[in-house]
Amino acid sequence: MHRLILLAFAGLVINISASGQTKPVQTVKISTPTVQCVMCKDKIEGILKRYNGIMTVNVNYKRKETTVKFLTDRINEEFIKTAIANIGYDANGIEATPDSYKMLPKCCKKPEDRGVKPKE
Repeated sequence: MHRLILLAFAGLVINISASGQTKPVQTVKISTPTVQCVMCKDKIEGILKRYNGIMTVNVNYKRKETTVKFLTDRINEEFIKTAIANIGYDANGIEATPDSYKMLPKCCKKPEDRGVKPKE
């Protein structure tokens, strides 16, 4: 009987300590209205995946949104939006950094900046 209680207590301690190590994960959808093509998608995904704490990145350039899954104890949503703006794209109202935007390929720029009318 004593062994059974001790074994149950040890199992409880191991279970509690294992659950305490679970990292808080958050998934956010960020509006990225200036993404235009696959090159935009590849650029944002490639750079964001380098940041410590970002688990997955998926840019949907047709819907103009970016879904990011990240560890909240390492990185936050504001940092991610600022990182996207520093790459050269608008993110949830944060405008792209002008110098980064200028360096984007022509196909990745806003239609009005490359002389093309947007599709309606």
